Amino acid sequence: MRERWTEALRAGQLCLAPPIRLEILLSTRGGEQFDALAEALSAIRATQLTGSTVRAAEDAMRQLAQRSHGAHRLPIVDYLLAATAEQIGAAVLHYDRDYDTLAEAMEFESIWLAPPGSLP
Repeated sequence: MRERWTEALRAGQLCLAPPIRLEILLSTRGGEQFDALAEALSAIRATQLTGSTVRAAEDAMRQLAQRSHGAHRLPIVDYLLAATAEQIGAAVLHYDRDYDTLAEAMEFESIWLAPPGSLP
């Protein structure tokens, strides 16, 4: 499995959206760990967070809000990641049902990292 990730990274097939980078860096416990992780993440191609990305996220939120009461109440980062994927024509590799919901309102491929409920 690790070899496949390494190959994908070397081939430039992996992207990291700014909101996800920030979420990952939020998990660090101090400056040294932050710097090391930030440097490691720099190996992954960064995507842009643009005004059109934010508008696409809001449009999806509007669609879900109009579908049913509370359906739009998903994490903002999920909207931004899905909108980024839609804008660049990428898939979202995840372990979160929210991306399936977002894929119903947006045009991106939702790919589960592992079957739902199979990871601790």
